[in-house]
Order: sequence, then structure tokens, then C-alpha cells
Amino acid sequence: MQLRFVGCGDAFGSGGRSHTCFHLTGISTNLLIDCGASSPPALKRLGIACNDVSLILITHFHGDHFAGLPFLLLDAQFSKRTQPLVIAGPAGIATRLTQVMEALFEHSSSTPRTFELAVIELAPERTTRFGDIGVTPFAVVHGGSGGPFLGYRIAAEGRVIAYTADTEWTDSLIPLGRDADLFIAEAYTFDRPVKNHLSLAALAAHLDAIRPKRLVLTHLGPDMLSRLETLPHAAAHDGMTIDL
Repeated sequence: MQLRFVGCGDAFGSGGRSHTCFHLTGISTNLLIDCGASSPPALKRLGIACNDVSLILITHFHGDHFAGLPFLLLDAQFSKRTQPLVIAGPAGIATRLTQVMEALFEHSSSTPRTFELAVIELAPERTTRFGDIGVTPFAVVHGGSGGPFLGYRIAAEGRVIAYTADTEWTDSLIPLGRDADLFIAEAYTFDRPVKNHLSLAALAAHLDAIRPKRLVLTHLGPDMLSRLETLPHAAAHDGMTIDL
């Protein structure tokens, strides 16, 4: 299996990085985790065939994680996609998807599609299977608007990939990431507390309990980007590929 960081930036594109979007592929796996506003051009820059993606997992409804979907869905329509697509995410995702599509492209949500689209709500700590892929969401903490907020533990092809999404420290991150083959964790700041976001210091205080086999930091703010050469853990960059 392989995970590619299509985009790993913060909401403001610090360091010129694209919004959050990860591409996970394997023998029978082809999914995206989040699809921020700048994700469609980033996917094309990397030569990723969007019409081959069968599942998109959305962590929450902020634009840097969610607002690329209207562009991706319209591109699928105009390119005559035929393969079914599942979009899964927090409660209310169907309504939110309709709202963002209508805000950006009026009437696009009601246009007949060339492919079957299923939009599915996921509940915290309840595993949902998509073929051979098991997805277990965990509630995380990221403010009062744009939620519910979910991090994901994904079991596929004998590997476990965990992603905190955007969150301040919450104890749910321990079972979410425990012993994961790959743990992708937000580290917006180095040690400065920022409400609704995770600092590397707060994460590091709990790594002995999480015990990930591999840790990669993402969603780095300017403070973290200025420390890239001295960070004690691997930091994602756009286009970075990890083999599992």
C-alpha cells in the first residue's frame, strides 16, 4: 500500500502548501482522505486519476478539508465518470455537500450524474466497512462550527492508517492512533497552545501511550515550517509518498 500527501498545508496555504488531501492506494484500495479547496489541481499535478478513486473520507466541513468536492464531482461529470463513488463523513454531510455545491455552482447538486454517488454519515467509534476497508471514526475537538469533527482509523490490506484531522489534544487520539502502521498527526505549532489545534509538544506528551510504528506530522503552521530542519519527527510535504 502507498499513501501520498496530495496536500498537507494549513487553511492559509502557509509555505505554499496545498490544502489537506491524502491519497491511499493498494491492490484493492483507492481512496482520498479529505478534499480541500485546492485539492483538485493538486491531484492533477501529481497525475492522480480522480475517476479511479472509489471512496472519499471527509473529516469536517471547513473549506481546507471539504471545499474541493464540488470541483471534483463536476470534473467527474464532465469527464464521463461511470464508476460509483462513495463520500463518507460526519453527520450532516449530505446537507453540507448540497450547500457547498449550490454556493459554488448553482443547480449542480441536482444535475443528473453519469455515475452513482452515495453520501454516507459515519458515527464515532463505530466501524463501517467499504468492501475490504474498515473505517472507524473518533470524535475530535476543533471548535464550534464546521463539525462534527472526526479523526479516522483505517484498516486496509493488513495495515492501519490513522489520522487525527484538525484537533486540539483529546484522549480519543490514543485509541485512534494506537500501534498504527502510519499515524498522521496535526502539529500546527511547536509548543504554543492554539485553541482547537494540536501542538507538537502536546502530541509528544502522549506518544508513549499511542505507540505508532511511524509518525508523520501535517498541517504545519508558520512556526513549525520555520523548524523543519530540526524537528524530531518526519514532516509531510506536498507530493510525499510513504510505502506501507
